Amino acid sequence: MSPDRIGEVRTVVDGRQLTLSSLDKVLYPETGFTKGEMLDYYTRVAPSMLPHLRDRPLTMRRFPDGVDGTSFYEKHRPAHAPLWVRHVAVPTGADGAVEYSVICDLPALVWAANLATIEFHVPLWRVGRRRNLPGRPDHLVFDLDPGDGATIVDCCTVARLVADELDARGHTGVPKTSGSKGVQVYAPLGGRRTWDTAHEEARGIALALEEEHPDLVVSNMRKELRQGKVLIDWSQNHPAKTTVAAYSMRARPEPSVSTPVTWDEVGQCAATGDPAVLRFGPGDVLARIEEMGDLFAALAAH
Repeated sequence: MSPDRIGEVRTVVDGRQLTLSSLDKVLYPETGFTKGEMLDYYTRVAPSMLPHLRDRPLTMRRFPDGVDGTSFYEKHRPAHAPLWVRHVAVPTGADGAVEYSVICDLPALVWAANLATIEFHVPLWRVGRRRNLPGRPDHLVFDLDPGDGATIVDCCTVARLVADELDARGHTGVPKTSGSKGVQVYAPLGGRRTWDTAHEEARGIALALEEEHPDLVVSNMRKELRQGKVLIDWSQNHPAKTTVAAYSMRARPEPSVSTPVTWDEVGQCAATGDPAVLRFGPGDVLARIEEMGDLFAALAAH
Protein backbone atom coordinates (compact mmCIF):
# COMPACT_ATOMS: atom_id res chain seq x y z
CA MET A 1 0.00 0.00 0.00
CA SER A 2 1.07 3.58 -0.56
CA PRO A 3 -0.40 6.82 0.84
CA ASP A 4 -2.37 9.04 -1.55
CA ARG A 5 -4.44 12.03 -0.53
CA ILE A 6 -5.04 12.53 3.18
CA GLY A 7 -7.08 9.61 4.48
CA GLU A 8 -6.60 7.54 1.33
CA VAL A 9 -4.35 4.57 0.62
CA ARG A 10 -3.56 3.21 -2.81
CA THR A 11 -3.12 -0.53 -3.08
CA VAL A 12 -3.15 -3.38 -5.58
CA VAL A 13 -5.52 -6.32 -5.06
CA ASP A 14 -4.97 -9.27 -7.37
CA GLY A 15 -3.57 -6.96 -10.04
CA ARG A 16 -6.28 -4.29 -9.74
CA GLN A 17 -5.46 -0.82 -8.44
CA LEU A 18 -7.74 0.44 -5.69
CA THR A 19 -7.82 3.57 -3.58
CA LEU A 20 -9.11 2.83 -0.08
CA SER A 21 -10.45 5.64 2.05
CA SER A 22 -11.23 6.45 5.69
CA LEU A 23 -9.78 3.22 7.04
CA ASP A 24 -9.82 4.59 10.59
CA LYS A 25 -13.49 5.60 10.44
CA VAL A 26 -15.47 3.89 13.19
CA LEU A 27 -18.46 2.07 11.72
CA TYR A 28 -19.66 0.45 14.96
CA PRO A 29 -19.44 3.09 17.72
CA GLU A 30 -20.30 0.70 20.55
CA THR A 31 -17.20 -1.40 19.90
CA GLY A 32 -14.92 0.95 17.93
CA PHE A 33 -14.89 -1.46 14.96
CA THR A 34 -13.46 0.45 11.99
CA LYS A 35 -13.85 0.44 8.24
CA GLY A 36 -10.31 -0.88 7.95
CA GLU A 37 -11.25 -3.86 10.13
CA MET A 38 -14.32 -4.47 7.97
CA LEU A 39 -12.20 -4.45 4.81
CA ASP A 40 -9.80 -6.89 6.45
CA TYR A 41 -12.70 -9.21 7.30
CA TYR A 42 -14.13 -9.15 3.78
CA THR A 43 -10.68 -9.78 2.31
CA ARG A 44 -10.12 -12.80 4.55
CA VAL A 45 -13.63 -14.26 4.18
CA ALA A 46 -13.65 -13.78 0.39
CA PRO A 47 -12.77 -17.40 -0.58
CA SER A 48 -15.91 -18.60 1.21
CA MET A 49 -18.16 -15.62 0.45
CA LEU A 50 -17.49 -15.08 -3.25
CA PRO A 51 -19.17 -18.31 -4.44
CA HIS A 52 -22.41 -16.99 -2.90
CA LEU A 53 -22.10 -13.58 -4.61
CA ARG A 54 -20.73 -14.62 -7.99
CA ASP A 55 -23.17 -14.20 -10.90
CA ARG A 56 -25.81 -12.61 -8.65
CA PRO A 57 -26.85 -8.95 -9.12
CA LEU A 58 -25.80 -7.07 -6.01
CA THR A 59 -27.82 -4.71 -3.87
CA MET A 60 -25.49 -2.82 -1.55
CA ARG A 61 -26.62 -1.42 1.78
CA ARG A 62 -24.21 1.41 2.45
CA PHE A 63 -23.47 3.17 5.74
CA PRO A 64 -21.22 6.19 5.02
CA ASP A 65 -21.42 7.34 8.64
CA GLY A 66 -21.51 3.96 10.34
CA VAL A 67 -24.36 1.89 11.73
CA ASP A 68 -25.75 4.80 13.78
CA GLY A 69 -25.94 7.06 10.72
CA THR A 70 -28.14 7.17 7.65
CA SER A 71 -27.99 4.18 5.34
CA PHE A 72 -29.29 3.53 1.85
CA TYR A 73 -29.77 0.62 -0.52
CA GLU A 74 -28.01 0.94 -3.85
CA LYS A 75 -29.08 -1.28 -6.71
CA HIS A 76 -27.80 0.82 -9.58
CA ARG A 77 -24.15 0.38 -10.47
CA PRO A 78 -22.37 3.58 -9.35
CA ALA A 79 -21.20 5.80 -12.19
CA HIS A 80 -17.69 5.81 -10.71
CA ALA A 81 -17.42 2.00 -10.63
CA PRO A 82 -14.22 0.68 -12.25
CA LEU A 83 -14.73 -0.76 -15.72
CA TRP A 84 -13.42 -4.12 -14.53
CA VAL A 85 -16.30 -4.59 -12.06
CA ARG A 86 -18.81 -6.76 -13.89
CA HIS A 87 -22.28 -5.32 -14.42
CA VAL A 88 -25.54 -6.53 -15.89
CA ALA A 89 -28.77 -4.87 -16.98
CA VAL A 90 -31.83 -6.49 -15.42
CA PRO A 91 -35.21 -5.60 -17.00
CA THR A 92 -37.73 -3.99 -14.66
CA GLY A 93 -40.72 -3.89 -16.99
CA ALA A 94 -42.07 -1.19 -19.31
CA ASP A 95 -38.77 -1.27 -21.23
CA GLY A 96 -36.82 -0.16 -18.17
CA ALA A 97 -33.76 -1.82 -16.64
CA VAL A 98 -31.45 -1.52 -13.65
CA GLU A 99 -27.71 -1.80 -14.21
CA TYR A 100 -26.43 -3.89 -11.28
CA SER A 101 -22.89 -4.57 -10.16
CA VAL A 102 -21.95 -8.24 -9.94
CA ILE A 103 -19.22 -9.22 -7.49
CA CYS A 104 -17.13 -12.02 -8.98
CA ASP A 105 -13.67 -11.62 -7.46
CA LEU A 106 -11.68 -10.20 -4.56
CA PRO A 107 -10.93 -6.78 -6.09
CA ALA A 108 -14.64 -6.20 -6.74
CA LEU A 109 -15.53 -7.29 -3.21
CA VAL A 110 -12.97 -4.91 -1.71
CA TRP A 111 -14.16 -2.12 -4.02
CA ALA A 112 -17.75 -2.57 -2.85
CA ALA A 113 -16.80 -2.78 0.83
CA ASN A 114 -14.74 0.40 0.48
CA LEU A 115 -17.99 2.20 -0.39
CA ALA A 116 -19.01 1.53 3.24
CA THR A 117 -21.15 -1.38 2.07
CA ILE A 118 -21.66 -3.24 5.31
CA GLU A 119 -24.43 -5.48 3.96
CA PHE A 120 -24.45 -7.46 0.70
CA HIS A 121 -27.87 -8.59 -0.56
CA VAL A 122 -28.43 -10.91 -3.52
CA PRO A 123 -31.40 -12.61 -5.26
CA LEU A 124 -32.18 -16.31 -5.54
CA TRP A 125 -31.01 -16.48 -9.16
CA ARG A 126 -27.81 -16.17 -11.15
CA VAL A 127 -27.01 -14.33 -14.34
CA GLY A 128 -24.77 -17.02 -15.80
CA ARG A 129 -24.98 -17.03 -19.60
CA ARG A 130 -28.70 -16.40 -19.66
CA ARG A 131 -30.03 -13.83 -22.08
CA ASN A 132 -33.44 -13.65 -20.46
CA LEU A 133 -33.25 -12.07 -17.02
CA PRO A 134 -34.12 -12.58 -14.27
CA GLY A 135 -33.10 -16.22 -14.34
CA ARG A 136 -34.90 -19.17 -12.83
CA PRO A 137 -34.75 -19.70 -9.04
CA ASP A 138 -31.99 -21.96 -7.80
CA HIS A 139 -33.03 -21.91 -4.11
CA LEU A 140 -36.01 -21.62 -1.85
CA VAL A 141 -35.59 -19.40 1.20
CA PHE A 142 -37.58 -19.03 4.41
CA ASP A 143 -36.73 -15.93 6.44
CA LEU A 144 -37.75 -16.56 10.06
CA ASP A 145 -38.28 -13.30 11.92
CA PRO A 146 -39.32 -13.17 15.59
CA GLY A 147 -42.18 -10.83 16.53
CA ASP A 148 -42.30 -8.91 19.79
CA GLY A 149 -42.04 -11.37 22.66
CA ALA A 150 -40.26 -14.00 20.56
CA THR A 151 -36.51 -14.49 20.02
CA ILE A 152 -34.05 -16.32 17.81
CA VAL A 153 -34.60 -19.29 20.14
CA ASP A 154 -38.19 -19.55 18.86
CA CYS A 155 -36.85 -19.14 15.32
CA CYS A 156 -34.69 -22.22 15.86
CA THR A 157 -37.74 -24.27 16.83
CA VAL A 158 -39.55 -23.10 13.69
CA ALA A 159 -36.45 -23.70 11.56
CA ARG A 160 -36.55 -27.38 12.51
CA LEU A 161 -40.22 -27.52 11.53
CA VAL A 162 -39.41 -25.94 8.16
CA ALA A 163 -36.58 -28.43 7.64
CA ASP A 164 -38.89 -31.38 8.37
CA GLU A 165 -41.47 -30.04 5.92
CA LEU A 166 -38.79 -29.56 3.26
CA ASP A 167 -37.50 -33.08 3.83
CA ALA A 168 -41.00 -34.48 3.36
CA ARG A 169 -41.09 -32.74 -0.03
CA GLY A 170 -37.70 -34.03 -1.13
CA HIS A 171 -35.63 -30.94 -0.29
CA THR A 172 -32.68 -30.48 2.05
CA GLY A 173 -32.80 -27.43 4.31
CA VAL A 174 -29.57 -25.54 5.04
CA PRO A 175 -29.64 -23.02 7.93
CA LYS A 176 -27.85 -19.76 8.55
CA THR A 177 -28.35 -16.90 10.93
CA SER A 178 -29.63 -13.64 9.53
CA GLY A 179 -26.93 -11.91 11.56
CA SER A 180 -29.72 -9.83 13.03
CA LYS A 181 -32.64 -11.28 15.00
CA GLY A 182 -33.60 -14.39 13.12
CA VAL A 183 -32.70 -17.51 11.17
CA GLN A 184 -32.96 -18.35 7.48
CA VAL A 185 -33.46 -21.77 5.93
CA TYR A 186 -32.43 -22.30 2.31
CA ALA A 187 -33.13 -25.29 0.10
CA PRO A 188 -31.37 -25.97 -3.22
CA LEU A 189 -33.73 -26.46 -6.15
CA GLY A 190 -32.98 -28.94 -8.87
CA GLY A 191 -34.30 -28.91 -12.42
CA ARG A 192 -35.92 -26.06 -14.29
CA ARG A 193 -38.16 -24.75 -11.53
CA THR A 194 -40.29 -21.71 -12.33
CA TRP A 195 -40.85 -18.76 -10.03
CA ASP A 196 -44.56 -19.54 -9.81
CA THR A 197 -43.98 -23.09 -8.60
CA ALA A 198 -41.22 -22.04 -6.18
CA HIS A 199 -43.36 -19.23 -4.80
CA GLU A 200 -46.36 -21.51 -4.31
CA GLU A 201 -44.31 -24.27 -2.69
CA ALA A 202 -42.79 -21.83 -0.19
CA ARG A 203 -46.21 -20.35 0.53
CA GLY A 204 -47.71 -23.81 0.98
CA ILE A 205 -45.05 -24.77 3.53
CA ALA A 206 -45.57 -21.58 5.51
CA LEU A 207 -49.37 -21.95 5.52
CA ALA A 208 -49.16 -25.61 6.54
CA LEU A 209 -46.92 -24.83 9.50
CA GLU A 210 -49.11 -21.91 10.52
CA GLU A 211 -52.12 -24.22 10.58
CA GLU A 212 -50.27 -26.91 12.55
CA HIS A 213 -48.62 -24.52 15.03
CA PRO A 214 -50.89 -21.47 15.32
CA ASP A 215 -49.45 -20.41 18.68
CA LEU A 216 -45.92 -20.26 17.28
CA VAL A 217 -46.03 -19.57 13.53
CA VAL A 218 -47.53 -16.78 11.45
CA SER A 219 -47.29 -16.36 7.68
CA ASN A 220 -48.84 -12.88 7.46
CA MET A 221 -46.47 -9.92 7.79
CA ARG A 222 -48.96 -7.71 9.66
CA LYS A 223 -47.23 -6.74 12.91
CA GLU A 224 -50.34 -7.04 15.05
CA LEU A 225 -50.48 -10.77 14.20
CA ARG A 226 -46.85 -11.46 15.11
CA GLN A 227 -46.85 -10.93 18.89
CA GLY A 228 -44.98 -13.83 20.51
CA LYS A 229 -44.74 -15.68 17.19
CA VAL A 230 -42.26 -16.29 14.41
CA LEU A 231 -43.03 -14.95 10.95
CA ILE A 232 -42.18 -17.36 8.15
CA ASP A 233 -41.52 -14.87 5.38
CA TRP A 234 -42.05 -16.93 2.25
CA SER A 235 -42.52 -13.87 0.03
CA GLN A 236 -38.77 -13.61 -0.54
CA ASN A 237 -39.18 -16.30 -3.19
CA HIS A 238 -39.63 -13.73 -5.94
CA PRO A 239 -37.18 -12.66 -8.68
CA ALA A 240 -37.16 -9.03 -7.52
CA LYS A 241 -36.49 -9.84 -3.85
CA THR A 242 -33.10 -10.25 -2.18
CA THR A 243 -31.78 -11.78 1.03
CA VAL A 244 -28.59 -11.03 2.88
CA ALA A 245 -25.69 -13.05 1.50
CA ALA A 246 -23.88 -15.70 3.50
CA TYR A 247 -20.96 -14.12 5.40
CA SER A 248 -22.25 -10.59 4.96
CA MET A 249 -21.86 -8.37 7.98
CA ARG A 250 -24.98 -6.75 9.44
CA ALA A 251 -25.63 -3.26 10.74
CA ARG A 252 -26.29 -4.12 14.37
CA PRO A 253 -24.91 -2.26 17.43
CA GLU A 254 -22.04 -4.78 17.52
CA PRO A 255 -20.42 -6.32 14.43
CA SER A 256 -22.36 -9.45 13.49
CA VAL A 257 -22.37 -11.76 10.49
CA SER A 258 -25.00 -13.78 8.64
CA THR A 259 -23.43 -17.13 9.45
CA PRO A 260 -24.05 -20.63 8.08
CA VAL A 261 -24.63 -23.00 11.00
CA THR A 262 -25.23 -26.69 11.62
CA TRP A 263 -28.56 -28.22 12.56
CA ASP A 264 -26.93 -29.37 15.79
CA GLU A 265 -26.24 -25.73 16.63
CA VAL A 266 -29.82 -24.80 15.78
CA GLY A 267 -31.01 -27.56 18.10
CA GLN A 268 -28.63 -26.45 20.85
CA CYS A 269 -29.98 -22.90 20.68
CA ALA A 270 -33.55 -24.19 20.94
CA ALA A 271 -32.73 -26.61 23.76
CA THR A 272 -30.71 -24.21 25.90
CA GLY A 273 -32.81 -21.12 25.23
CA ASP A 274 -29.56 -19.19 24.80
CA PRO A 275 -29.51 -16.76 21.84
CA ALA A 276 -25.74 -16.39 22.20
CA VAL A 277 -25.30 -19.89 20.73
CA LEU A 278 -26.05 -18.38 17.31
CA ARG A 279 -24.37 -15.00 17.68
CA PHE A 280 -21.18 -14.63 15.64
CA GLY A 281 -18.86 -11.74 14.92
CA PRO A 282 -16.29 -11.47 12.11
CA GLY A 283 -13.51 -13.13 14.11
CA ASP A 284 -15.80 -16.00 15.12
CA VAL A 285 -16.76 -16.60 11.49
CA LEU A 286 -13.19 -16.71 10.24
CA ALA A 287 -12.31 -19.22 12.98
CA ARG A 288 -15.36 -21.33 12.09
CA ILE A 289 -14.39 -21.44 8.42
CA GLU A 290 -10.88 -22.55 9.34
CA GLU A 291 -12.31 -25.33 11.50
CA MET A 292 -15.40 -26.41 9.53
CA GLY A 293 -15.05 -24.96 6.04
CA ASP A 294 -17.98 -23.37 4.25
CA LEU A 295 -21.15 -24.88 5.72
CA PHE A 296 -23.08 -23.22 2.87
CA ALA A 297 -21.04 -24.87 0.11
CA ALA A 298 -24.00 -26.96 -1.08
CA LEU A 299 -25.83 -23.77 -1.99
CA ALA A 300 -22.96 -22.52 -4.15
CA ALA A 301 -23.18 -25.67 -6.24
CA HIS A 302 -26.72 -24.88 -7.39
